Amino acid sequence: MTTSENKTSLCSGNICPCQEKCPLSAALEIIGGKWKIPILCALYNDGPTRYNALRKKIKGITNTMLASSLKELEADGLILRTQYNEMPLRVEYELTRNTNRLIPILGSLSVWGKEIKTDL
Repeated sequence: MTTSENKTSLCSGNICPCQEKCPLSAALEIIGGKWKIPILCALYNDGPTRYNALRKKIKGITNTMLASSLKELEADGLILRTQYNEMPLRVEYELTRNTNRLIPILGSLSVWGKEIKTDL
């Protein structure tokens, strides 16, 4: 892929990735932050997961940050929250189909991050 093809696929039309309406900026806003990618990775690796299991899996996250990140990810359509009407109440979180399309992209970013880290 040539550099000009990269620019075309990265930017929509003449819009620079730095501008407000850029789809790349919108994507980064949705998955950005310290905790969202670790949450998505945990759900990808473990499948449907209960809240406390997620909290234990993601070291250093507070209840407040986990709860708010889960709400944001659900609002953005990246995770599905399923509440089971049983006692005690059970809630599970899982990736949506749309998010499963994101996982290979995150995998590529991970490979790139490893390469950059070893070059530093």
